[in-house]
Amino acid sequence: MNSFLRQMMKSWIVPVIPGGIITILIFYLDYFQFELVEKFLLFAAFVIVPLVILLLNHDEKNTHQRMIYAAIKLLQFPAALLALASVMSSKMWGLGSTAIPGTLSLGWLLLTFLICIYGLTTIINHEGRTAEIAIGAGLVYFFIGGIWFTLYQYQFNLFQANPATHALSSVHFHFSSAIVPIFIGVLGRIMTKKTWYPWVVAIDIIGPILIAIGMIFSKPIEYIGVTLFACNIVIYTTYLLTYLRRNSLHNKATFFLVLSCIAFYSVVVLSIFYPLLKNKFSLTILDFIPIYGTLHAFGFVLCGLIGWVYMAEFLKKKTLAYENI
Repeated sequence: MNSFLRQMMKSWIVPVIPGGIITILIFYLDYFQFELVEKFLLFAAFVIVPLVILLLNHDEKNTHQRMIYAAIKLLQFPAALLALASVMSSKMWGLGSTAIPGTLSLGWLLLTFLICIYGLTTIINHEGRTAEIAIGAGLVYFFIGGIWFTLYQYQFNLFQANPATHALSSVHFHFSSAIVPIFIGVLGRIMTKKTWYPWVVAIDIIGPILIAIGMIFSKPIEYIGVTLFACNIVIYTTYLLTYLRRNSLHNKATFFLVLSCIAFYSVVVLSIFYPLLKNKFSLTILDFIPIYGTLHAFGFVLCGLIGWVYMAEFLKKKTLAYENI
């Protein structure tokens, strides 16, 4: 086994596999009496964030950024365990009326704060490079998701929004708001730059804010944000599929990235046919939420991250081989 494969195994097994096992247990064991939204939040903590960490580039000469990166890698799993303990204390240990769940959630809030600081340093250090601005913005949104998670665990009512809305907002920022800018950013690292790309990044940064504001204050604003955000994902997936078809790249990276795009379009198709399916099979939106959530979280987000991690390793290997010629 060559050094590249050994490095790949190490990068995958250490941060992702333990969290993946815990996530499977959370979703499939009746012991964990969690709401679906809480399961997805823990899935983000144990699996999604470690995969994002694998995509981060840090400047070895930048001492502060290197230290923050090391702290993020060190604290991610303990912080995820604290998030799990926070949810367990409120749902299984009978401590929901106390401050303990909120206090335990502060560990995850701290980690997302460090990720936010790393994102800001990424934006500052790259001095206007649009792709890195997109990635940095996505990292900042993780912190906003961490804030909503802590508010949910403390059961605070904020801006006339109840804790259930806080949980949905946290999921929104841990998945769509954070992940889509990162996807568009890593695509920008490899694509031939287009004049429309900065506009896509700008809308991608503004869209999640409009959605969050709309969820609390105004439905029309939320619809505008969702429409802009969805159009951006259409542009991203369409360009990505075209790029993958025209370029010979890592087979596993291509496989997972295509799966990610298919999952997104499956959500679109289901959304279009939702009224027909609802009337024909007497279904409600509650019946579709698990389907939407699974396609988005496990299809679009998880497969997309796995594909981009494979792509990053492939490009790194290709660059090293070129430099050694």
